[in-house]
Amino acid sequence: GQLADLIGRVIPRATQSKDINPATRSFQALRIEVNGELDELKAGLAAGVKRLKPGGRIVLLSYHSLEDRIVKQFFMEEAGRTPNPSGMSPAIFAVPQTVPRLNLLTRKPVPPGEEEIYRNPRARSARLRAALKPKEETDATNR
Repeated sequence: GQLADLIGRVIPRATQSKDINPATRSFQALRIEVNGELDELKAGLAAGVKRLKPGGRIVLLSYHSLEDRIVKQFFMEEAGRTPNPSGMSPAIFAVPQTVPRLNLLTRKPVPPGEEEIYRNPRARSARLRAALKPKEETDATNR
């Protein structure tokens, strides 16, 4: 359409991917904002953990970096970890600041395997993260 053509002309060629139409990201950004998808993700994460029974697991697939950043930050906060203020080491190694409500099961996001990508090319950007709600509060601190 006209808008896609305009976006294609405005985005510098050097930043355009040869495989993805330059308008794709713009339309994705509009959809995310109009639908409030990132706010819905945050609300869903909070509601999911609240309803999770002790010993239960929460597993999430994110499909782009904005989603993954939100999931990562939420899991880190629920695990009682805060980003290292010095920025010198990864946040995963930060000292717990509060009583953890979750134990992280995945230290880093798990990407799809080669076979999954072959069977489903759209899965190539997926990232899986998982956490466990401790059975007792002391379980979370005994990592």
